[in-house]
Amino acid sequence: MAVINLIARVRSTGVNLHYAWFIVGMATILQLTTNVVSQAFAILLVVMQDNFGWTLTTITLAYFFRSIVGAVLSPVAGWLGDRYGARPAMISGVVLYVAGLLLLSTISQPWQLYLYYCLVLGISQALFRVNIPTTVAAWFKTRLGLAVGLQQSAGGMGSSILAPSLAIMFTKLEWQTSFWIIAAVGGVIILSLLWLFHSEPAGRGMKPYGATEDDPSPTRPPDPEMAKLRSRVFLRHARRTRAFWNLPTIHHLGCVGHAVVMVHVVFYATTRGMSLEGAALIVSIYSLSSIASRFMTPVLAEQFGSRGVMTLAYFLQGITVALLFWTQEAWQFYLFAVLFGIGFGGEMSAFLVINRQYFGMGPVRTIFGFQSMGAGLGMAVGGLFGSIIYDTLGSYDVAWLFSIAASLGGVVCILLLEPTSRVLIPDWEESLPPEARAAASTR
Repeated sequence: MAVINLIARVRSTGVNLHYAWFIVGMATILQLTTNVVSQAFAILLVVMQDNFGWTLTTITLAYFFRSIVGAVLSPVAGWLGDRYGARPAMISGVVLYVAGLLLLSTISQPWQLYLYYCLVLGISQALFRVNIPTTVAAWFKTRLGLAVGLQQSAGGMGSSILAPSLAIMFTKLEWQTSFWIIAAVGGVIILSLLWLFHSEPAGRGMKPYGATEDDPSPTRPPDPEMAKLRSRVFLRHARRTRAFWNLPTIHHLGCVGHAVVMVHVVFYATTRGMSLEGAALIVSIYSLSSIASRFMTPVLAEQFGSRGVMTLAYFLQGITVALLFWTQEAWQFYLFAVLFGIGFGGEMSAFLVINRQYFGMGPVRTIFGFQSMGAGLGMAVGGLFGSIIYDTLGSYDVAWLFSIAASLGGVVCILLLEPTSRVLIPDWEESLPPEARAAASTR
């Protein structure tokens, strides 16, 4: 209702604000709410060990398998979004989101953690992670970099508040009660926003932001078979490009690089004498410091091309991890977090823009799903590797080296991409029958 009231107030002022910008705002809130499961894990790692005495590897296997499930199903989530609309796919996701969090409040054995966190929440994660950002992309023909930058930077600001809030909740309340609260509040927020979160501009009888008079007007949607045909033909053309194969690899390496840090830096700080609340501030600080790069990376990528901007972000993410070899005091961890957040924010925020530069306005949800699969596998590998190294060696030194190598490997792969100055498959619709070309969707 708050969003409806906001829209009404804006219209009452006479300002003609395109609905695409409301999509950006809703996407930001949706992404923050659905990402709480990932944000909570570094804190959950400490809580589970304190309550059950499980090893780091035992607990982190849950993160590993959830990332695997989310990764493998990401192309499927994109496929569902391309064919049936993002909103129906995400309605299924919110049911699993609430159920998974409620079930987590009942765990007492590792197998329960694996089943509820990995399978139930892993499927939910895939449905949201692919369809939220690609819906934003569908609403913008121009200024996509600005839209993504606003969404990503606002998301970073929210994450900076979310991490310490979760730490306080888990320490002040029973952890079972905390999961009930997250499920109830998150479920209400997601369902309320999905009512207004149209998958495509045609769902409101509109054109994307930046569309010209020469662009086709929105029409009633083709039947699902037509949407399926468009997606299949588009993918056939896209698979012939280097970018189709390189981008999932790049996302994978970038996520390996920061997953080692995201999953383990809070626990590592507690082994150096910091409290859980103080260590959770590391997450808050790197999320806060990532705001500027989350905003500027897609804006600069749209203006000057994505390859150079992404290269810089991956390089910064990698080299700043070297600081962890010498961190001992709280202020050193906080300084690391500030610097790490700059590269971290830029690593993940240019993919929608580079997809637009390479593939135009085509049905890219499935392509983004493959890129998200690479990212999810990277999160799984990075998180688990850090646990195995610590449980085996009693030190994170090798894990930090692994993180650095992964991020710098991403730099190499970015340099192998095609130039972003032209669309790679501009004529793909010529392979379609006339009635399937420039088909709009109202889903």
